[in-house]
Amino acid sequence: MVNRSQLTPEYFLLTGLPGLEAMYPWFIFPFCSTYLVAIVGNSLILSVIKKNTSLHQPMYLFLAMLAFAELGVSVSTLPTVLGIFLFGAGEIYFEACLLQMFSIHSFSIMESGVLLVMSVDRFVAIYNPLRYAAILTLPRIVGAGASLALKGVILMFPLPFLLKRLPFCGHNVLSHSYCLHSDLIQLPCGDTRPNSILGLCIVTSTFGLDSLLIMISYVLILYTVLGITSGEGRRKALNTCVSHVCAVLVYYVPMIGVALVHRFMKHTAPALRLFLANVYLLVPPVLNPIIYSVKTKQIRQGLTRLFVQRK
Repeated sequence: MVNRSQLTPEYFLLTGLPGLEAMYPWFIFPFCSTYLVAIVGNSLILSVIKKNTSLHQPMYLFLAMLAFAELGVSVSTLPTVLGIFLFGAGEIYFEACLLQMFSIHSFSIMESGVLLVMSVDRFVAIYNPLRYAAILTLPRIVGAGASLALKGVILMFPLPFLLKRLPFCGHNVLSHSYCLHSDLIQLPCGDTRPNSILGLCIVTSTFGLDSLLIMISYVLILYTVLGITSGEGRRKALNTCVSHVCAVLVYYVPMIGVALVHRFMKHTAPALRLFLANVYLLVPPVLNPIIYSVKTKQIRQGLTRLFVQRK
């Protein structure tokens, strides 16, 4: 009889940047700074929107959802990434790995969905500004946020159980600094087709569909803007979309870059692929609070008032 403990590993071994272990002390400051900016930045965005009733409008409530999702992604990856580079601790228990995988993907799905509803928000604001507040009411915004959060949880819920049923036959070395489903399904020695099919369906129905609908939203926005007679009106309408366009690019460009490297540059140094994978998850939570703080006057004013009150 086969011992179940031999089929299911007690722990996984995470990978930092292969071949660069001697340089890990040099990575400590960049990684710590990145997480600090991401967590503090998104927490400040949430705090500013919560404390300023003037910001309890659709655009800013959706921004709060984006900050919450990015905070979730950052907190999910932080323990293992800093554990590797600070303490050289690359082990993670099997159940903890599944939990981290579930958390990272759930928050990432929510983040993609929030970017989609933000594009719809911008379209409604430009296409029908007089009915903007009537269309995007608070109950609808709360419902949209709850639906996006539940969507990630429901879609990801079966994956940990599908992984637990598989035999790993002693294979326990992962190729990232955190647990991802695409990485985990490479290890089992059993039939992973249900996991692969479900994973592909999740990616297609979330990131794929969301990105397509965002593109359609901006085609409609451009069509609407071109119908505005005054040049100043067109400029103001497009200016309200700049922050969101930057957020979309910051989110999807690294994702596409990682996909292209894995697809067409398989012989690239593993350290480069892993570095790009870290960039994909770490950069959006860092840059988006900065983008919205710089480009959005109301957020800048809210941050100023927040710091003045503390003094």
